This record gives sequence, C-alpha cells and structure tokens, in this order.
Amino acid sequence: MILKEPVPETFSGSLFRRTVLRWLIATRPKFLTASILPVFVGTAWGMRVGGRFDGLAFTLALFATICLHAAANVFNDVGDDLGGSDRNNPERIYPYTGGSRFIQNGVISRNGMLGLSAALLLAGLAIGAALAALKGVIVIWFGLAGIGLGICYSLPVIQLSGRGVGEAAVAVAFGVLPVMGAAWLQSGLLGGAAAWLAAPVSLWVAAILLINEVPDRNADAAAGKRTLAVRLDVRGSQWLYAGLHTIAALSTGVAALLGVLPAFVVIGPLLLLAFALQAARQIGANRQTLTAAIRTTLMIHALGCVWLAACAIFA
Repeated sequence: MILKEPVPETFSGSLFRRTVLRWLIATRPKFLTASILPVFVGTAWGMRVGGRFDGLAFTLALFATICLHAAANVFNDVGDDLGGSDRNNPERIYPYTGGSRFIQNGVISRNGMLGLSAALLLAGLAIGAALAALKGVIVIWFGLAGIGLGICYSLPVIQLSGRGVGEAAVAVAFGVLPVMGAAWLQSGLLGGAAAWLAAPVSLWVAAILLINEVPDRNADAAAGKRTLAVRLDVRGSQWLYAGLHTIAALSTGVAALLGVLPAFVVIGPLLLLAFALQAARQIGANRQTLTAAIRTTLMIHALGCVWLAACAIFA
C-alpha cells in the first residue's frame, strides 16, 4: 500500500499537537532506525567488552543521534528542493523516495524546514555537549564528523549525494560513527574489533540509500544530481546492491574467524542475504515490486542490527 503524501489540510491549525505532529513527520521518522539501531549494536559490543552498562551515556548518545539524523533528513529536503530534484519527480515512491514532500506540497515552507533543521541540530549539539562533559572530548570529534557528513551530503555547493559518494558518506555517518562511538562510550576502547560490527551495518545502510535512489534517478539526472543509481542505471544498481549485501555477510564471517564474534553470527546475515538477492532482482521491476524491495531492504537492516546486538551480548 502506497501512503498518501502530506497536504496542508492534514496538518492545519496552530494547536500544539498539530504543530508537533507536523515537525515529527517532516523528519521522516520511518528512516530514523537507520541511526538508532547502530547505536544499540555499538552499545551491546561496548557492554560485552567493558562489562558494564552506562545508562546515562547510552540515553544521551541515542537522543543526540536522533536529533542529528532528523536534522540531516530535513536539511536534505531543503537541499533537494533547491536543486530541483524533489520538485520535478513524478516517479517518486512516497514515503520512501522523493523526500518528505512538505515543501513541495505547501505544508512547511523551505525557510520553515531550514529553521526546523537548525533547531534539531542545536538540540543535538546541546545533548552532545552534555555527553562530552560526561565522557570526554572524543565525543566532540564523533559529533563533528557526523554533522559534517550530514551537511555536505545535501549542501548544494558540495552535495556529496550527487557526486557518487553519497552512499559512502551515509555508510560512515550511520554505520561506522554510531557503532564505534557507542562502543567507545560503554567500554572506553576505540579499536578494530568494533569496526567489524560496523562493517555490515554500514553496508546495509548504504544499500538502503542505493535502492531508494532508483525510482528517483530520472529526476535526479535532470537536476544534475548524479547519484550512483544515475551513474550505474538499473542494471548496475542491481549488481552493486547485491554486492553490498554479499560483502556484509562475508564481513561477519571474517569477524567470526578472527574471534571478534561467535561462529554462529554468520547465520543471520546469510539468511538475510537470500532476501537481499531476491530484492536485487526486483529493483528493475514495476513500481509495486520495487516498493516491496525497498521495504525488504529496511527489514534487512533492522533485523541485521538486532542480530548483531544479540550476538555481541549473548556470545
């Protein structure tokens, strides 16, 4: 079922509840799990290594991550509207591709979305500052790296998303940084072991971005936004998508061989790989089938992160 796009009538009025709902939906909450779940993965590993759970650090890290991810989503809407890719995209699949549609459908103005993004960014910075006071200056470097990638991904002058490196930027911002950062917060260690957990998470989130770009590729190309889906077209995107999931499964096998994770960790990613290969074949199909493949990709990321966290805790 394709959900209806937001319209002003749905969110009209100045009631506090309507205003909060408008702000919430504008952040595209369906995709916030892409950063929330990696925090759980890193926390699980940090608990295993450190032998303790710092609830305050976890809570602050989680809310800071949510605020910064939401800010990046809203800012991405602003950047894509400025570039024209979201304004002229009849092939979009809402709510997965083509942005939140808040600007284009007149729910919130471009300046209003920019203000919301700034407010979310400031909230994330404030929480991050509290976390830095609790845990140390390394928190600041993790935060600055994430903020920098989030801004550069959408900022029209730079727009990493349109230069063929958007997937790599998202893999680092929503894989490497939250997993390794959360692991460090719990254990005080910043080593290669946590990177093996971050590897499949990073690849799964990159696959989410890649498949979401496929229905938008014509609009992106017309606006000069040369994403990987534009550069590779459908066939190349299918191969890359399958490759990302295959490497994700292989990376957990390597982690098991190195003793970082238990041997049974490979079971989950291998099962998920079967779903991913089926989704890869669906990328070039009709709109309904492609929508199902997008949902499958989100499921793979979610279940994969839960599996890795469980393996880290119960190993």
